[in-house]
Amino acid sequence: MQPLSIYAGKKAMAQIKQNGVHPEMFTAVLGASGGPKWFVLYGLDKVLFNDFMDKGVHTVDIIGSSIGAFRSACFAHNDPRAAIERLAHSYSNTIYSDKPSVREITEKGVKLLHYMMGEGGVDEVLSQSRKRLHIVVAESHGLAAKEIKWQQGTGLGLAAARNALGRAKLQKSFTRVVFSNTDTLFDFEEKVAIASRHVSLSHDNMLMALMATGSIPMVIEGVPDIPGAGPGVYRDGGIIDYHFDMKINTPGLVLYPHFYKTPIPGWFDKALKKRSCHADSYENVVLIAPSEEFVATLPYGKIPDRKDFETMPAKQRIDYWQKVMSASEQLGEAFLQWVNSENPSKFVQAIQLQRV
Repeated sequence: MQPLSIYAGKKAMAQIKQNGVHPEMFTAVLGASGGPKWFVLYGLDKVLFNDFMDKGVHTVDIIGSSIGAFRSACFAHNDPRAAIERLAHSYSNTIYSDKPSVREITEKGVKLLHYMMGEGGVDEVLSQSRKRLHIVVAESHGLAAKEIKWQQGTGLGLAAARNALGRAKLQKSFTRVVFSNTDTLFDFEEKVAIASRHVSLSHDNMLMALMATGSIPMVIEGVPDIPGAGPGVYRDGGIIDYHFDMKINTPGLVLYPHFYKTPIPGWFDKALKKRSCHADSYENVVLIAPSEEFVATLPYGKIPDRKDFETMPAKQRIDYWQKVMSASEQLGEAFLQWVNSENPSKFVQAIQLQRV
């Protein structure tokens, strides 16, 4: 069984055929939203920077939304593996009351981020010059900015309806805000443009930006008035950029560890089967994901998801997630075998963007 599937856009495929695989060819790393789905990538994330990307001396942009932003912040540490292990330990062992309130879930999210960043972690990330971190957040407008559930729910319903009519209409409910630890703007193009602005990360807003990008609507409180970003309520970056549908303008290729082989543009697009990412967005992307055969070997034959909080008692859920993380070590081993192989291109397939 091959635990890892590797996909590439046309430009990326050509470069791998010509030059093989080495750290310097990847000048951006992308991280998707997906909550506990991330546990299937745990073993891969532990080696991604420590044993590969950090072997290079080049500048790399690390971009993420929601859990992808948490992972990205870990990668921007001096010791990414240690930060990833802290994230995994805290997230997998979080236990809520039987019917947790939004406040309880929010408070435990704040605690998780403090533990993940560790002592001095904010200073480490802000002082990086080679690893440029970009945290994607959604600023909410109108009823979507409200914390009263029926108002927020109405606002989300309106946003979903707008999005169904056309992805560009989503910006009436949300604006993309990118928080960066560099003055160099995150450069990208979209076939369907969404209003965006950039904000500098600082000691005053780093943890707030991370909390905002993971603030799932109706589940976690939005983060109000983030310093540097201005008045407003900021929520989960995956609302706009669930798996990203943008061409990242970077000198090299984009490395994209993902839970699935087929990305979905935004959060509301999950239910729109005909809404796929554009080929132009993925021409320079190498997407690596657990193979279907590997996923079939996991407990319950699936990767973790947020429903596990509802369907499993805490002990069962934690045991399941720990087993998935243990199994995910195979992905890290397979990745290192791939990058060190004599002919890595023979293991790469054309990227698959059409949803079925």
